[in-house]
Amino acid sequence: MKVLVINCGSSSLKYRLIETDTKDVICKGLCERIGIGGGHFKYEVIGSDKGYEKDVEFPDHNTAVDTLIKAVTDPENGVVKDVAEIGAVGHRIVHGGDKFTEATYITDEVMSVIEECSDLAPLHNPANIQGIKSCRKVMPDTAMVGVFDTAFHQSLPEEAYLYGIPYEYYEKYGIRKFGFHGMSHDYVSKETAAIMGRDIKDVKTIVCHLGNGASITAVDGGRSIDTSMGYTPLDGIIMGTRCGSLDPEIVHALVEKTGKSLDEVMHILNFDSGVYGLSGYMSSDMRDIRNAYNKGDKAAIRAYDTYVYVIVKYIGAYMAALGGADAITFTAGIGENSSSLRRLVCERLKGLGVELDNDANENGKGARMISTADSKVKVYAIPTDEEMSIALSTVEVLKKLNKA
Repeated sequence: MKVLVINCGSSSLKYRLIETDTKDVICKGLCERIGIGGGHFKYEVIGSDKGYEKDVEFPDHNTAVDTLIKAVTDPENGVVKDVAEIGAVGHRIVHGGDKFTEATYITDEVMSVIEECSDLAPLHNPANIQGIKSCRKVMPDTAMVGVFDTAFHQSLPEEAYLYGIPYEYYEKYGIRKFGFHGMSHDYVSKETAAIMGRDIKDVKTIVCHLGNGASITAVDGGRSIDTSMGYTPLDGIIMGTRCGSLDPEIVHALVEKTGKSLDEVMHILNFDSGVYGLSGYMSSDMRDIRNAYNKGDKAAIRAYDTYVYVIVKYIGAYMAALGGADAITFTAGIGENSSSLRRLVCERLKGLGVELDNDANENGKGARMISTADSKVKVYAIPTDEEMSIALSTVEVLKKLNKA
């Protein structure tokens, strides 16, 4: 089945058309600057020179979806003859609260529930909803499936998702740990088991999704049992610009000492903190921090070492939560591409049975084991593919409903 994967932001729309039977990406692209003028459209046909880029005004998401559909069905440059060849659309939805434990066929009732979750992800869910509405308008006869960032973590036990606040706040307001990057953690944990040649039900994996946004998840038998991000993506390890976990009283202290409002302080914690803030606002890009680190820059060393330490601390905690791990897997932009980060983290994990293969870590490419053969805990570097995860989840939902 051909599945169109849509990842909709407030002013952008990423898309990918995937043949799920072979797991081949047919085409992909991006609609930029939706609703703000100066729009740009990218269309890439994999293995062909049919692709192109052009400036296009996108007054709304309907126009963006219409543009991409016209591109993929174009007689000269398209990849399908008719939109009917697209069996389904899989939508990335950031927050499903505790309402959705798996990918879900989108009905009017489901749309209403997604809208109810918008206060938990005000920057993401409204855009995701708009993407669904736009696709429904342009492709009214095509099945729509929602795949939620939070769904993978709905398997967390109560002891892992509750906070140490009055229980009534969970009962009344649903304040609990939700976790994010679920599609990535799900996909990568499955790929890890496949590379190991083992049934995922028998594998305990710690997945380190390390990008500008980052989270670490303990996966036991294919199920998330704990994860670093919490009620919002601000929690957990230090990130590019996000502070990660901190003493809640710090928020109160910053309001009092700086004279800034609560909203201003929260903005600082989301956009001016992490390695960006620790480095003295040098950069939120780990490549810049690492280059300065190699040159002996004290601010970069401070930021990088703190970042590494927090990652190590979470891995150690999740080894305890799992009762021992079979594998640690690094993924996402930093996790996949920074051999030096992986080395520094693994050096601190030797006491827990980790032995890194320096050659495989430094010189290998793609999905691979980067630990030695006799390492008690195996270590892997595996590229994530959230779009593929969305497409495959979409097909599974339709199969269960006998719609595939």
